[in-house]
Amino acid sequence: QVQLVESGGGLVQAGGSLRLSCVASGITLNIAAMGWYRQAPGKQRELVAETIDGGSTRYADSVKGRFTISRIAAENTVFLQMDSLKSEDTDVYYCNVVVFTGLGVRGYWGQGTQVTVSS
Repeated sequence: QVQLVESGGGLVQAGGSLRLSCVASGITLNIAAMGWYRQAPGKQRELVAETIDGGSTRYADSVKGRFTISRIAAENTVFLQMDSLKSEDTDVYYCNVVVFTGLGVRGYWGQGTQVTVSS
């Protein structure tokens, strides 16, 4: 059974930093991508950052230059270093893992971790 366990969320002042971690266990197929999404109440879940198998990364425009995604492939672990945090970064952050199946891809989600930035 696939499990994604996130940690590192919390309360921080504007301008501060947080580092999110996500460890994926039970993965038996090759990973296509690992990333972070965020969602505010009543809004759609949106991509924050993603690292794709092969090493490329992509970021939401709103976090470019402030957030950095990294991954330890051998440990199925992905990190999100968040610097220069703003109040608008306040959201629940979700870890996402996409694996290759025999017919395509399949995604898995973590339970979410709250990030609150006070102004």
